[in-house]
Amino acid sequence: MSRSKWVSFAMLTISLLMLAASIGFAQDQLNVTGSLPTTPLPPPDLTGPIQMRSVPVGPQEPPPANVPPSASNQFEHHDDLLNLPRIFAHQWSLTNEIAPDNLISERYMRSETPTARGLTLKEAIYIAMQNNPSLKAAELDPVASMETVREANGSFDPNLTAQGDVEKSVVPVTSPLQTGAGGGAVQKFYDWNFGLNKVSAITNGTWGVTFNNDRSLSNSLFAGVNPSYTPSLALSLSQPLLQSFGWEFATINVRIAESGQKQAQWTYGQALQDFVQKIGGDYWNVVLAEENLEVARAALTFNIDLVRQNAISVKVGTLAPINLQEAQSAAATAEANVYTAEANLKNSRVQLRQDVMLNPYGTFLPEQIQPLTRTNPKEQIVIDEERALELAVQYLPSLGNMREAIRDALLQVKYSENQVLPQLNLGAQFGLTAVAGYTPCVTKFITPGQGNCDDKAGARAPLGGIYGDALDRLWGFSYYNYAAVLSFQMPLDNAIPRAALAQARIQYEQQRVQYRAALSQAVVNVESAISNLYADYKRAAATASATYYARQALHDEQVMFRVGMATTHDLLQFQEEEVSAEGDQVQAEVDLENAKLALAHNDGTILQAFNINWEVQNPHEVPWYAAF
Repeated sequence: MSRSKWVSFAMLTISLLMLAASIGFAQDQLNVTGSLPTTPLPPPDLTGPIQMRSVPVGPQEPPPANVPPSASNQFEHHDDLLNLPRIFAHQWSLTNEIAPDNLISERYMRSETPTARGLTLKEAIYIAMQNNPSLKAAELDPVASMETVREANGSFDPNLTAQGDVEKSVVPVTSPLQTGAGGGAVQKFYDWNFGLNKVSAITNGTWGVTFNNDRSLSNSLFAGVNPSYTPSLALSLSQPLLQSFGWEFATINVRIAESGQKQAQWTYGQALQDFVQKIGGDYWNVVLAEENLEVARAALTFNIDLVRQNAISVKVGTLAPINLQEAQSAAATAEANVYTAEANLKNSRVQLRQDVMLNPYGTFLPEQIQPLTRTNPKEQIVIDEERALELAVQYLPSLGNMREAIRDALLQVKYSENQVLPQLNLGAQFGLTAVAGYTPCVTKFITPGQGNCDDKAGARAPLGGIYGDALDRLWGFSYYNYAAVLSFQMPLDNAIPRAALAQARIQYEQQRVQYRAALSQAVVNVESAISNLYADYKRAAATASATYYARQALHDEQVMFRVGMATTHDLLQFQEEEVSAEGDQVQAEVDLENAKLALAHNDGTILQAFNINWEVQNPHEVPWYAAF
């Protein structure tokens, strides 16, 4: 036998031995490589629907987004006169205060709503604005600031005072001339006084009215009017002429408080825009997770089918075991990807559910949300960069907040400039007084018909009478007093107000510089958002083309694999590229939707995009007592 025949015979023998080994390996129930490794997790569900069986909600109207000054009314008027007895009784209550939120039972914590709600993106945003507690907490900041405005107006609220007292003293006497008898000297006083003070909202001066009433009783023989009534009426004015005086200077603290309230509204507006973008991001994350799970499931289905085909081919001897092992490895990896995708979907759904907080049944866990809006990469996008920058300057709450902060700093400068002036105050007072009472006749020391005694014709003593007579004499303007005081005060170096003025000017300049920096950053954000939007639009189109060609390539490779012209490794390479292309397309389309939200957020139009009406409310109020 020739050498070439021996070589051919040897190769044929080796081939037959390898075929027999492979058949025996396949008939051995594929113990080594013929089954997927067991895991503690159940196999993924490849047939169940990804979307939940959701119940649609009815039409949703845009929720109110403005915070009017009346929003604080619900927290007011709980301390009026009718509630004073309740407040008095409550402060002596022996019961412990327990917040309702601390009373949570285990049964309540296990409660949840099994149904899900199908929502569009706009509906999810509307419902979240009504229910999310974080946004509700931010909404209370302008409400609290409104009370600061009312507190500033409260400095002009008239202050009513009243006092009533009784005082009695009994002291020993050293002379019978004091009381006419033994014992002690007794004096008793009654006072009922009233006053009204008010700071003028026009001049910043303080005027007051005081009405005092005294009744005194004594057993002294020297008391000419006993008992006596002494009413007095006094008008007073304290008016600054330099410091704390000027055109509308009295209300400057009110205007500062109003500026602070507007800043709180702008801050809330920024929080509202951030919140809408966050809900949009949560919403598209769920869509992304759902579509990624679809891709992962399709890849696992493909790999399981390839394992089945390769197992049959190995069993019949047309494939080597390495091909089955490679398919099984790819299937295990695809199964792990499905588990990861399922976890991502669950996590994203939990985040969206907790942010939307749709809870009509009052359970501990709100209802699940099923997104109904899908990505729209074919939407035509036309952006005017110049117009976007104009919108950003006009509508961005962060810039509006800084402009209001500049106005506030200007008011602080004006206040500090006034405080540099010396104090020159004018004080004025005018008062009336009168006396009436019983006027006894002391005949032992005084000749009859003189002093406080009635004469023989029965003439009445000039200071006699009752309390009403004293009031009549008060308005007779016979007994009066007045005073005028002009005071001046100024530190020699005036260091404190000068330093405060310098600080106010520095803060004003700092606010202006920060605003210019914020404008520059707004330009960067808008232009970056436009660039990202265009890039994501093109990327979505490119990844869609890549997915199309990857699917075609995979299809052609499958045909070649069936006729034996391609290996398992080659097929898995094409399948991996197709899965990667699908994942890139899904990510690109979701990124495009988020880029749309980002541009609307950066140019300040995200609220208008969802028909949400928000604008800064004027906090200016003039109570009746702040008008004069």
